Amino acid sequence: QVQLVESGGGSVQAGGSLRLSCAASGGTFTTYVLGWFRQAPGKEREFVARTTRSGLTTIYADSVKGRFTISRDNAKNTVSLQMNSLKSEDTAVYSCAATARCLISCQSPDYYDYWGQGTQVTVSS
Repeated sequence: QVQLVESGGGSVQAGGSLRLSCAASGGTFTTYVLGWFRQAPGKEREFVARTTRSGLTTIYADSVKGRFTISRDNAKNTVSLQMNSLKSEDTAVYSCAATARCLISCQSPDYYDYWGQGTQVTVSS
C-alpha cells in the first residue's frame, strides 16, 4: 500500500507558475500509474494529467494541455506537476493519486486506489 503526500501549492497571479510535488512511500513505486486530479469548490473532481509506470507516456486534460507537465522520478519516488501560464480557472485543490489497476487511459478517478491529502492552488486574476 502506498502513501502519497503533496507539496508546493500556494497562491499566484494569473500567468504565473507553480510546481506541485508528490512523494510516495510504502509501496513499489514503479507498480503504479500516477495521476493528478483537481477539485474546485462546488465542482466534481477533474482529471488533470497522468503518467505511466515508466514515465514515457503522458495524457493531459484539454484544459491544461500545453501549460502543465507531469513527470515522475522513479529513483526518488516522486511525481511532479509543473503548471505554467496559470489561469483563475485553475484554482482548485490538487491531489496526486496512484493506481495499479489501470493500463491505458486512466483518466477516471474511479481507477485510483490511493490519494494524497491535496494541496490548494489559488490563481488570482
